[in-house]
Amino acid sequence: MNTELILANIAKHISLDKNEIDFFLSLLKPEEVSKKSVLLKEGQLCRDINFVHHGTLRAFYMGKEAKESTIMFAVADWWITDMYCFINQKPAMLTITAVEDSQLFRLRKEDLDRLYLQVPKFERFFRIIMQNAYIREQLRIIENLSLSAEERYTNFLSRYPKVAQQVTQKQIASYLGITPEFLSTLRANKRIK
Repeated sequence: MNTELILANIAKHISLDKNEIDFFLSLLKPEEVSKKSVLLKEGQLCRDINFVHHGTLRAFYMGKEAKESTIMFAVADWWITDMYCFINQKPAMLTITAVEDSQLFRLRKEDLDRLYLQVPKFERFFRIIMQNAYIREQLRIIENLSLSAEERYTNFLSRYPKVAQQVTQKQIASYLGITPEFLSTLRANKRIK
C-alpha cells in the first residue's frame, strides 16, 4: 500500500527525517477490509488507532433497544479509534465497521508508545490530532443543543461533503440524532425550496 497519504497527513503538523519516517512506517500494519467488516466490537480491548488510506469507516454506540448512534465517520486521510478505550487500554464502548471496502494503516498502542519515546515529535502530532477531535466534538455537542435538525443537517453537508457521499442516509440520521424518516422529510423540504 502506498504511504504517501499518511506521510502527507503527518507532514501537516511535524517534519520527519528519513530515519524517523522509516521507523514510523515499520510500526504500521497495512490492512484491507471488506464492506461491513467489524474492526472493533464493543467490549473488545481497543488496541489500534486506524488511519484510513482509502474507503470509509463508521464508529457507533449501540444503545437501548439495539439503537445505533453514530459517533463518528472516517474517510481517506482521517484517523479513527475509540479514543478513551485506546488510550486507557479498556474494552471498547464503540463498534467500528467498514462502510465500504477500505484500506487502512493500523498502529498498535504499544507501538505508539514506542514511537513517542523514539520520535518525541509524534507526541506533538497526536496532541494536535486529539485537540482537533475534541474541538470538533465540543462544537457538535453545542450544535446538538442549540440548532434545529435542519440546521445540523445543513452544517453536516457543508462540513463533510465527502462523508455525505459515502454513507447512507440512515447513518447520517443516526449521526444527527434524528430518525431516517425525519431526515427524508428534511431532504424533501430542501428540494422544494
